[in-house]
Amino acid sequence: MLWACVLLPQLALDAVLRRRPDPRQPLALVEGPAQLRSLHAVNAAAREAGLQPGMRLTAAHALLPEFAMVEHDPRETLRWQGFLAAWAYRYSSLVSVQWPGCVVLEVRASFRLLGPWPRIEARLREELDALGFQHRIALAPTPRAAHVFAGLRDGLAVSNPAAMVQVLDRVPVRRARLPGDGGERLQRMGIEDLRRLRALPRDALRRRFGLPVLEHLDRLYGNADDPLDCHAPPDHFDARVEMGYEVESHTALLFPLRRLVGDLCTYLSVRDGGVQRFRLRLEHEAGHTDVEVGLLAAEREPGMLFELTRHRLERVAIDRPVVALRLLARELPPFIPATRDLFDTRSQQQLPWPQLRERLRSRLGDEAVYRVAAGSDPRPERAWRPVQGEQASFAAAPARPPRPLWLLPRPVPLREPRPRIVSGPERLESGWWDGDDARRDYYVLETAQGQRAWAYAPPGERDGWMLHGWFA
Repeated sequence: MLWACVLLPQLALDAVLRRRPDPRQPLALVEGPAQLRSLHAVNAAAREAGLQPGMRLTAAHALLPEFAMVEHDPRETLRWQGFLAAWAYRYSSLVSVQWPGCVVLEVRASFRLLGPWPRIEARLREELDALGFQHRIALAPTPRAAHVFAGLRDGLAVSNPAAMVQVLDRVPVRRARLPGDGGERLQRMGIEDLRRLRALPRDALRRRFGLPVLEHLDRLYGNADDPLDCHAPPDHFDARVEMGYEVESHTALLFPLRRLVGDLCTYLSVRDGGVQRFRLRLEHEAGHTDVEVGLLAAEREPGMLFELTRHRLERVAIDRPVVALRLLARELPPFIPATRDLFDTRSQQQLPWPQLRERLRSRLGDEAVYRVAAGSDPRPERAWRPVQGEQASFAAAPARPPRPLWLLPRPVPLREPRPRIVSGPERLESGWWDGDDARRDYYVLETAQGQRAWAYAPPGERDGWMLHGWFA
């Protein structure tokens, strides 16, 4: 087996920066009680101004009076680690978040499908950059060795077990991720690297440092099995973005909305599924406003879903300030891509039909776009019915004589002195049970200009024509 470790050195900070329109502004994550606030992490702009992690908040304000502050929430960090673990499922079925701040995945089984390791590594880095997370990646035959290598040097890849042993022997004990403070204690005792540590008597090492150090060494070198807690992605998507300030306009919500929709599509691609219905929740200080987004078929294209959600959002009046956005998707049906011709001649500016249909629904309303199905009533004005939903099924239309493509909303007198009868009559008698009795003889007529009309007359008569439709 070969294990890749994706180390996320500033996961908590990246999770905040990726949701801000301008991440270059000075920002710090703060933690601690009200009287002893300190900085947990700072971005590059704040570090250039002299701010450092661990600094007291009062001292930070003395150096830089104006900088953005966000409360550090360890639970949010764990949630984003789980999100990235779900993202890693597109590359491996064995993914673990056993150690904080990193994602470990087995990649050898994916070589035949995704190509050699350099190609997989390039894809991992490209997608992590797009998601907005800084990272360090390493490869090794054991997961713990990959974890150690990622902390040593970004891009270090060792696939041979013998070569892995040689590299590990030169690792300083302080950087070998030994349990507790074992690395610091060993360093003070003069044990500088793992080669010297392994040369010590195991019984003496166990008595002084405990069994966990020996277990870590055995699993690090592959001399013992390393049972990892494999991560299982959730069966629904639930993401939330706190604004940090009160928002009263739709425009200020578009950047976090784009991030939320992008994260949703990333999650859908991992599941190889789509979304047909989801909810955007605008949270206020008291209460919330829900924006329902429904599609006729499952989709997962980020640009399309963002545009549809934006149109739905713009139709909602924001009568109270918004302090957070939340996107919930629980109905995640399978995604079936639309069929396309190999030599597609469609213009680049032309929208595919599914996207055009959903854009019309978002702008005109859900009821404005629908499918037409045949009904059992023979009266032309009631012979069809609207059908919502792409997957809705209905029976085939009963056998009838030809019908015009253009049916008038209501019959009007035919202003043609001597029409020529092409076919007919077709006797229609129906509606006696609902009070709208219809007794008509329908004909296909040709006018003097060559137009073909669908008209009817009273039963047994051939005058007093009422025009009901036109044939193409």
